Formats: sequence, structure tokens, C-alpha cells
Amino acid sequence: QVQLVESGGGLVQPGASLTLSCTASHTISNFKYMSWFRQAPGKERELVAISSSWGHYNYADSVKGRFTISRDNVKNTLVLQMNNLKPEDTAVYYCKAELNSDAYWGQGTQVTVSS
Repeated sequence: QVQLVESGGGLVQPGASLTLSCTASHTISNFKYMSWFRQAPGKERELVAISSSWGHYNYADSVKGRFTISRDNVKNTLVLQMNNLKPEDTAVYYCKAELNSDAYWGQGTQVTVSS
């Protein structure tokens, strides 16, 4: 069973930066896709950024140029660097890992952007 543990969320002001981490119990280089999703109150969960095992990345239009997804294969950690945060980025952020036909989710970490 794969376990994913997110960390790094918090309360910040608009324009600030946060770094989210998702540490896996398995070697992350085995995961074909690892991604970050977010869910704001009253809204559906949405894809924020996705990383493939062959080095391809993609981002939601709303975060392009501000967020960067990366993998640290030594620490088995998926990282989301978030810059220039906006109030509309407020949500619970979830890490997802895909291995063969199975998908695994973390428990989520809250990010609140407010002045």
C-alpha cells in the first residue's frame, strides 16, 4: 500500500510563496504520474500540476508561471513551489500518485491566502 503525506500548507498573504511537499512510502520514480490537485470550498477537485516519470510537466492555466512542480527522487518527494499566491489559490491541496492502474491520494494540506 502506497502512503502519501503532504506538508507545507499554511496561511499567507497575497503575493507570498509556499512550498508544498508530498513524501511517498515508495520510490517515486516508479510512479508514471504524480500530480497536485486542489479543492476549494463548494467546488470540485481540480488538477493543478502533473509530472510524468519521463520528465514532462503540465499546469492548469490559472497557475502557469506561478507554480512549479518537481520530483526529488532521492527524498521520494513531490514538490509544488507556489509563488505570487492569490486569494483564489485558497484550497486544500492533495497529492496523487499513479502506479500501474492504481491511484493513491494523500490526506491534503490547507493553503489559505488572505490579507
